[in-house]
Amino acid sequence: MVVVVEENHGYSSVIGSSAMPYLNSLAAQYGLATQYYANTHPSIGNYFMMTAGQIITNNDSFSSTVTADNLVRHLLSGGKTWKSYAESIPSVGYIGGDTGLYARKHNPLSYFSDVVNSSAQRLNLVPFTQFATDLNNNQLPDFSFIAPNLQDDAHDGSLAQADTWLKANMAPLLSNPGFQKNGLLVIVFDEAGTSDTTHGGGRVAAVVIGPLTKKGFQSTTLYQHQNLLKTIATYLGIDGNIGSAGSAAPMSDMLQ
Repeated sequence: MVVVVEENHGYSSVIGSSAMPYLNSLAAQYGLATQYYANTHPSIGNYFMMTAGQIITNNDSFSSTVTADNLVRHLLSGGKTWKSYAESIPSVGYIGGDTGLYARKHNPLSYFSDVVNSSAQRLNLVPFTQFATDLNNNQLPDFSFIAPNLQDDAHDGSLAQADTWLKANMAPLLSNPGFQKNGLLVIVFDEAGTSDTTHGGGRVAAVVIGPLTKKGFQSTTLYQHQNLLKTIATYLGIDGNIGSAGSAAPMSDMLQ
């Protein structure tokens, strides 16, 4: 399973936008969650909700180690492998702050004590350049978290740039024979514009892609980032009782 997180654009500016033809083609071909809402503003709390089932903090400058229950802990206890592929991260295992186009607040797995305090697990924090290598060598982990850099995630760059990046990097994944068997890709925006506080963080686009998704399907179920976390756990067959994901439903209406 692969999750790609884009930045700071509401549903109406993404879905139907001529700036994002590739993402819209995926939304039309696969599954689109039309009532998906972020949990808070600004970014960081949403990233923690989708990986720890709680907001943890709304301070984008947060740099502490998070000891709360989290996805990495459950992946490890469930015998699953993982990697966080962060574009522009300066080195493998880097747990420092922002540098260049890399924003740590967009790389939530780098905060968890299960990673920070483990020399072995820190090795799963890798530059995004490793993704193509792992894909080509059929060595993708069970769970991949992908954080494009500040230019390619639509935070500082345009939606068109983000769309071009998605096509260049996700099209090879979708055509990979291993992915075509039972892979699942979710492309989701972390939050809407700050003026939209509906359900906390505003309405955002979430596209669910893969051979086992319903084709051309639009879900009208209310989903938030804790539902995505529950979906990750359910799809990978691990314990999904992680924070508020424990009482959240997986996005099962979008799967066959």
